[in-house]
Amino acid sequence: MSDTEGSLQSSQPIIAIVGLSNRPDRPSFGVARYMQEHGYRIIPVNPMRVSTHILGEHCYKDLYDAARGLAQEGLKIDIVNCFRKAGDIPPIVGEAIMVGASTIWMQLGIINQDAADKAIKAGLTVVMDRCIKIEHAKGNYYGVL
Repeated sequence: MSDTEGSLQSSQPIIAIVGLSNRPDRPSFGVARYMQEHGYRIIPVNPMRVSTHILGEHCYKDLYDAARGLAQEGLKIDIVNCFRKAGDIPPIVGEAIMVGASTIWMQLGIINQDAADKAIKAGLTVVMDRCIKIEHAKGNYYGVL
């Protein structure tokens, strides 16, 4: 969204990370920290860490709550980055569609073609079986970063 549309949306996409751990030794934390250090706002989504803070950001139980929290700032989720098992992806895609995200990004090893097809049918960009940190470092932005 451009500034002329009255949004406070940042120039960098806002990334909600579903399954973000608060433990620095976990891959999700390292990826989130890297993306944050490169100017992206990271929104933690982890029902086990609700109302805590991870990397200085309030953690939400699901994408619906995260979207409501960001809406209070005039912002929205752009990218939903998934650190969950492939079988957990379909409901995440459903939430991503409902909150108006533009991209579903499934991390390395996460492949769910049915969920990807649903997201594509709804107009979302899908990146599957790729690490957002590695791809960013290589300059592979897939038109979404």
